[in-house]
Amino acid sequence: MNAIINGKKYDTKTAQCIADNEFADGSNRLRGGRGSSLYATKKGNFFAHHETCWQGERDVIEPLTLSQAKSYFEELQGDPDVWAEIFGPAEEA
Repeated sequence: MNAIINGKKYDTKTAQCIADNEFADGSNRLRGGRGSSLYATKKGNFFAHHETCWQGERDVIEPLTLSQAKSYFEELQGDPDVWAEIFGPAEEA
């Protein structure tokens, strides 16, 4: 999917998917008919792709700030190695 938002093009085919909740229930790709993925663009921007299989709803791309992307990554429980690659080393607890 791609979209132009505020003059910027966001494209799931050219951006890197860094976290998602596909198969979160263990068997269905879209949990409850809906799923979300977090993407990083080559220019360092972030966006979420919200997918649905429900009639009357449509897929949506949502641009995110760096802070929002970090929070969303944590919510999706992304791979810690990917965190380091995208955001830099995590601070020790």
